Order: sequence, then C-alpha cells, then structure tokens
Amino acid sequence: MTPAWNIDRVAEDADKPAIYQGKGPNEPVIWFKQTIGSACGSIGMIHCLINGPASKHLEPGSFLSKLQTDAVDLGMEDRAKILYDSQELELAHQSVAELGNSKMPSVDAEGHIGQHFVAYVAEGGKLWELEGGRNGPLERGTLGLDEDVLSPRAIELGIGRVIELEKASGGGDLRFSCIALARKIEE
Repeated sequence: MTPAWNIDRVAEDADKPAIYQGKGPNEPVIWFKQTIGSACGSIGMIHCLINGPASKHLEPGSFLSKLQTDAVDLGMEDRAKILYDSQELELAHQSVAELGNSKMPSVDAEGHIGQHFVAYVAEGGKLWELEGGRNGPLERGTLGLDEDVLSPRAIELGIGRVIELEKASGGGDLRFSCIALARKIEE
C-alpha cells in the first residue's frame, strides 16, 4: 500500500456510499466488507474462491459453499458479521498465520503504508477488484471471452493500473506478489 495508491483509493471511494447496497442473485459478484483486523489475505482468498471460475469448483457442503449460498441475499453488514462470527474461518486463518518463519516488513517503512491484499476476479465478462477495505466491489473493465485475470488486458486494468499510479507519483515502491488460482493441467 503506497501513498499514491492510497490517495487513489480514497479519491475513488469519495463519491460512493459508505454502505454497499448490493445483494441478491443478480449481484455480479459477492463482496465482503473486511471487519477482521489483519485478515485482508483471507478476505482476498474468499473473494477469489466464491466468485469467478473458482466458484464452480466449491465442494458441496463445504464452508465456502455454505458461505457463498448464505451470503447471496445478505447486505454488507450481515455478510461481514458471518465472517466475523465464523469459528471455522478463525481457525483456518489462525492455522496459516502461524505457519512459516518470515519476518513481516515494518508497517512504518518509509513511503510504504503497509502490506495489503486485493483480489481481482473475472466474472460476467468483467474484471472486478474486490477489496474488503473499500466501499464495495469495483468494476475495472470488460474482458473478452478468451481473457482471464492473467491476460494482458486484465493485468493492465488491475495491478498494471496500480503500478502506473506508483510510477506517475515518482515513487519507486513496486514491491508486490501475485497469487493465481488455476486449474491443474493434466499431462
């Protein structure tokens, strides 16, 4: 989260209502407001798994399948509450938070506001930016039938846009990682 990106986020959200009104089966994506501290990675993963192509592969009866079904008709606050109150999510989040031995970079690093996760999902011919710290899902543009979130157009509309914001600001902090959900290619 660089200063340039943060300024852009604030400006984009300035004219949006603080309470996202989307819900129901006609909502293009299921979006969750993040109310759990230091869980943007978990929220991002949930956004990726219950929207877009990955959502077609949820195990029936699983936590994610039930979450997807239960969340569809709920408003923003009730969706956030489902996650906040979920013992299963808390256990899963904590179990991976305790793995590894990496030292987290300082939140106070010069020019760097903090570590953050954002999800990009292709759904309904659109690229969606799903971030629990925003005022709702953001439609970033149209994708062709043959394009996915790693296509050049999607990268331009998504993470490429953030990179260009950083370059235009004169900043040099282009540290980021990408994780993609992909199907297994059979040999």
